[in-house]
Amino acid sequence: MAKYGCKCGKTLSNSLCPNDIQLKVFTDKQWEQLYEKSFITGDDFPDPEYDVWRCPDCKRIYVFDGTRLIMQYVLETD
Repeated sequence: MAKYGCKCGKTLSNSLCPNDIQLKVFTDKQWEQLYEKSFITGDDFPDPEYDVWRCPDCKRIYVFDGTRLIMQYVLETD
């Protein structure tokens, strides 16, 4: 369970399970490998390679490798 301060000021947390902050993101290739192994329940799925969080307010995406932030994305505005 962790917390992270979004640049918009919102405190993000994954302490609730399930939650709307943490995303399960797999590449298409990883998904195909899982599908070929016939995983059926959520408990059978391995953890994704990266931990991906989305701010519900500003929609920024944060990508972590363990506890280290490695990428962040923000929506462009016109």
